[in-house]
Amino acid sequence: MSSLSRELVFLILQFLDEEKFKETVHKLEQESSFFFNMKYFEDKVQNGEWDEVERYLSGFTKVDDNRYSMKIFFEIRKQKYLEALDKQDRAKAVKILVKDLKVFCSFNEELYKEITQLLTLENFRENEQLSKYGDTKSARNIMLLELKKLIEANPLFREKLQFPVLKASRLRTLINQSLNWQHQLCKNARPNPDIKTLFVDHNCGPPNGARPPPANSPLMAGLPKAGAFPPLAVHNPFQPAAAPAATALASWMANPNPPAPLAAVPTVPAAALAATPNPALLKRPRTPPTNNPSIDYQSADSDLLLKRARLAGQSTEEVSYAGPSHAQGSYTLDDLPKTVARAINQGSSVMSMDFHPIQQTVLLVGTNVGDIAIWEVGSREKLAQRAFKVWDITECSIPMQAALVKDPAVSVNRVVWSPDGTLLGVAFSKYIVHIHAYTGNGDLRQHLEIESHVGGVNDLAFSHPNKQLCIVTCGDDKMIKVWDAVTGRKQYTFEGHEAPVYSVCPHHKENIQFIFSTAIDGKIKAWLYDMMGSRVDYDAPGQWCTTMAYSADGTRLFSCGTSKEGESFLVEWNESEGAIKRTYSGFRKRSVGVVQFDTTRNRFLAAGDDFQLKFWDMDNTNILTTVETDGGLPASPRLRFNKEGTLLAVTANENNIKILANADGLRLLRALESRSFEAPRVQPEAIVPKAPPVNALTPINVSAGPPINGGGMDRTERGAPAVTMATMNGIDSNSVAESKLRVIDEALDKNKMWKSMEITESSQCRSLRFTDPLPPSKVLRLMYTNSGGALLALGSNAVHKLWKWQRSDRNTNGKASASFPPQLWQPASGILMTNDISETTNPEEAVPCIALSKNDSYVMSASGGKVSLFNMMTFKVMTTFMPPPPAATFLAFHPQDNNIIAIGMEDSTIQIYNVRVDEVKSKLKGHQKRITGLAFSNTLNVLVSSGADAQLCTWGSDSWEKRKSKFIQIPAGRSASPLVDTRVQFHNDQIRFLVVHESQLAIYEAAKLERIRQWLPREQLSAPISSGTYSCDSQLVFAGFCDGSVGVFEADSLRPRCRITASVYGLPSAGSSTVYPSVIAAHPTEPNQFALGLTDGGVQVIEPLESEGKWGIGLPAENGGIGIVNSSPAAGNQSSEQAQR
Repeated sequence: MSSLSRELVFLILQFLDEEKFKETVHKLEQESSFFFNMKYFEDKVQNGEWDEVERYLSGFTKVDDNRYSMKIFFEIRKQKYLEALDKQDRAKAVKILVKDLKVFCSFNEELYKEITQLLTLENFRENEQLSKYGDTKSARNIMLLELKKLIEANPLFREKLQFPVLKASRLRTLINQSLNWQHQLCKNARPNPDIKTLFVDHNCGPPNGARPPPANSPLMAGLPKAGAFPPLAVHNPFQPAAAPAATALASWMANPNPPAPLAAVPTVPAAALAATPNPALLKRPRTPPTNNPSIDYQSADSDLLLKRARLAGQSTEEVSYAGPSHAQGSYTLDDLPKTVARAINQGSSVMSMDFHPIQQTVLLVGTNVGDIAIWEVGSREKLAQRAFKVWDITECSIPMQAALVKDPAVSVNRVVWSPDGTLLGVAFSKYIVHIHAYTGNGDLRQHLEIESHVGGVNDLAFSHPNKQLCIVTCGDDKMIKVWDAVTGRKQYTFEGHEAPVYSVCPHHKENIQFIFSTAIDGKIKAWLYDMMGSRVDYDAPGQWCTTMAYSADGTRLFSCGTSKEGESFLVEWNESEGAIKRTYSGFRKRSVGVVQFDTTRNRFLAAGDDFQLKFWDMDNTNILTTVETDGGLPASPRLRFNKEGTLLAVTANENNIKILANADGLRLLRALESRSFEAPRVQPEAIVPKAPPVNALTPINVSAGPPINGGGMDRTERGAPAVTMATMNGIDSNSVAESKLRVIDEALDKNKMWKSMEITESSQCRSLRFTDPLPPSKVLRLMYTNSGGALLALGSNAVHKLWKWQRSDRNTNGKASASFPPQLWQPASGILMTNDISETTNPEEAVPCIALSKNDSYVMSASGGKVSLFNMMTFKVMTTFMPPPPAATFLAFHPQDNNIIAIGMEDSTIQIYNVRVDEVKSKLKGHQKRITGLAFSNTLNVLVSSGADAQLCTWGSDSWEKRKSKFIQIPAGRSASPLVDTRVQFHNDQIRFLVVHESQLAIYEAAKLERIRQWLPREQLSAPISSGTYSCDSQLVFAGFCDGSVGVFEADSLRPRCRITASVYGLPSAGSSTVYPSVIAAHPTEPNQFALGLTDGGVQVIEPLESEGKWGIGLPAENGGIGIVNSSPAAGNQSSEQAQR
């Protein structure tokens, strides 16, 4: 089928979907096999409609097409078989076994026998591999996740999972354009032609009964006609209809500078207008496409048509599809944060909240008495608090001073973080806004005080017009104003509302920046940054207090509002037409107060109503679920998601805030809960200097690191470093910094300002060495599973060993612990998980690498040979790739796409490999020796690499271009081994990273690739460093040494907290043995637990005593300790070698 014919099928699919021909849509999808509707497939699987599931699949693949297809059909039929067994329907199970599963016997006879043996069990859960099988619903959901991965990896489904990006009713539009063209050729065109059929070409016919022109007459000149066809309507397509309003969003976006009104002129036909179509810049695909969404016209006629369009000055119009079932991925209810994990008391009524955009557990709060506070919700610590006060009363206007004297009570109306989290804005109920600079550690500094509106400031937001950070405010004076975030100077004032402006929503499409605003009279307006007035004027549902918000990816627009009568409305807007696309149901008939809402994960909506939380799927108008949070909520609670959607903050009665979490959020909070803080963070307000961070605010690509604070535009902070001649001449300032750090550290040593606690006996901590009946080999790689219930070791003989902790009365959660011995786990087949070994390389000399999937189901590993993908349950090899030479030396999953893997190679290159299409997308060159470390930053969108050449490089993870490179400095007097490993691992803030080299531990800032802290081996810890890693909360660094010792360090200052000698875990005293920790791994949720892989093949887990709870004695903050930056765990940080060093 030709390309255009294929596209016609997609247009028909869209038409059928819009007309609600649901069965026909899916029948055409299956018969054409052009588009696999994952949402439809998921629904059928979750409903257990197995016949329809296989029928739909059969249009795209057969059982024996490839190994992916075979696995897909096997998983479906296995689930059907298990459900029959679970219902004790033996006859049906036997039928499925013989009819459906028999086909797989020839491919894996052993597996078929195992499945058959399940018939002999009273409960198939007695089988060890099925012991965790839950109920039918959860089992189907788990299987569905696996099926989706297989489908996405199957080459037969390539380019069939994404529906083309089409404008709504595209087929109708094309028909209308055709009719306009036909009408343009009419010799006697009528102003309002009557279309009665599409079966023949249109012709208006001659006037007064004259004969029509002959069929072979030449084309008429392209002159404007007296009339044109109206656009096709949806349900009555061929009746005349009013033209769309000139203020439609697509129109004002396409024509940001409309001409002045003109005198009446003859109507211009739609065909003439179509010669220069307006790009619908506000209409974007919901899910960013993975390939080029442009339509590929391959015929000569099409090429000629495009050339004509370009010659005529036409612009190619990007189209987008708005159909409900062809654009979304899938989530489950478990992705919603519904479990109450924390409760904190603010002390006064909470009016507004916002989570930090980078530090996912840091919450900004504003109250009804004007206070603001910053909370670390993981540890329930208040990091900073400021009461309301006017910073400079002499700068205030007389009306403002009079208003404060008359009624000094001030409330916070809105608090919000800047996009990079270095600034926070506060809008107050009287006249002013405050902008604070925030650098972490509770360090909150005054930056700008702006008297922005007469009366209350109702909303505040940050935007980036002209690539400059700005502040957008609105207020009771019916105005919207835009302010420079550096100087506080007013940039724009927008007037046009006839009532107080309630909210603002800045946004951008392509390079067009604009602002939506809503007023309390229910009017919605849109503004460009050009002082030309509003471009649209719509009525919001309810016509009172309404807020607007985009989905996280910026592609879908929603609003939520409440009328004066208490009727609430949550709607999605069609931006191109300025019309409501869908209205969500489920609100109380008479809401108490104004209902607040938020969006998350590009999929869910949440609102506080009727003393509970209500959730919707964006594609379904019916309510998805409700959560009462164990009671205690007000009638219309305020709420706010964190950026990842793992936490949800909700206001509660008695000035409380409840923190709800999903499974990922609970893990994050548990990791932060056990932190111990050495000194209070909240600084007395009186000593906070007024020092605005000028340098942090200017360009749009502002660094996410701590800003440099200044007292004014022409003053520099006294503590800021001066620019030296060495820096100006290109000399690396790290050498100067290194000498200063060494002098400081030596001075501290001499003055005994810290104590390093020695642990020399096993009774001083909890330690457990694993029993291992298999032949020992040096442990080269070691990592915890993401669940925290198992340890995976890779030895120098290329064999993996997996130890699992079992649930018991004493170990109820089944997590790793030094108090309970684990079991060396092997499948019933008894096979070992063994890597491919190169024929030309001694496995003892090969450089191993390993990475674990997020769900702990698969492990990717290599030991000098091919990279192997293992099933963690069966230990069987699923596939191999990347045969040497060169051999893979390091593996790291892309944090946003598990199909993308960065593979460090022995030849010093880094290959960006797409598993799904089995293709190397990019090859990065910059190192001189083999790659020894890779780490992604999800926040900075960079990949940091390290090599045996002691070089660090940063690469952009969007375009894979090299950004910076720097060699680590080997201390004077030390000579590094020629091929020593250099490892890198990101801090949880995703901004700093740890560098582990035999000569040093160091902390670098990734954006500038500058070293900010270094520690060199000396005194009790003087041996070369063999390995190192952050603790799960990034508050500690665990390091192993070649004399058998282990050091525990404070992560921010790299000051030793304690030293654990080799005698603790049964080795001779330091220096007298060749056995030492070759690798160290940190537990994913227990901050003080780590595991050692030893050179003699042993594996050891070590924890502090329960009575102690933590390691060593920290340096008091008043003696120079560095404050701890509160940050959130990185997504996927435990899923690759980044988690084990």
